[in-house]
Amino acid sequence: MSDPTPTITRDSEVDYEVVEAADGLGRGVLIDETDGAPNVAMRRFILEPDATVPLHTNAVEHVQYVLAGEYTVTLDDEERTVSHGDSLFIPAGTEHAYHNDGPERGAFICVVPHGDDEIELVE
Repeated sequence: MSDPTPTITRDSEVDYEVVEAADGLGRGVLIDETDGAPNVAMRRFILEPDATVPLHTNAVEHVQYVLAGEYTVTLDDEERTVSHGDSLFIPAGTEHAYHNDGPERGAFICVVPHGDDEIELVE
């Protein structure tokens, strides 16, 4: 395998897709293995006003940085309000959910390791 090449992804080059399992959530992949990043993927999520991401778990850890807005994150059984500049570490297997009940669009960066990430909804 050759050495990775430095990469810059321009915002205008990112395609955002609607995440079907969550009402009002969009996702854009900023950097991943197709860009030569050998270990992690960086994604940007957009939470529209009234967006809800249901309680779920992931098989991989998440590291997040809040870019905009103020919204509620449920981590296991605890609800917390986060806003611009806040950082989150969500260990693999942690039950978590998001709800943007504010008037502004929320946005956050999410970095995850490469590998199989099984998402399971919590009922």
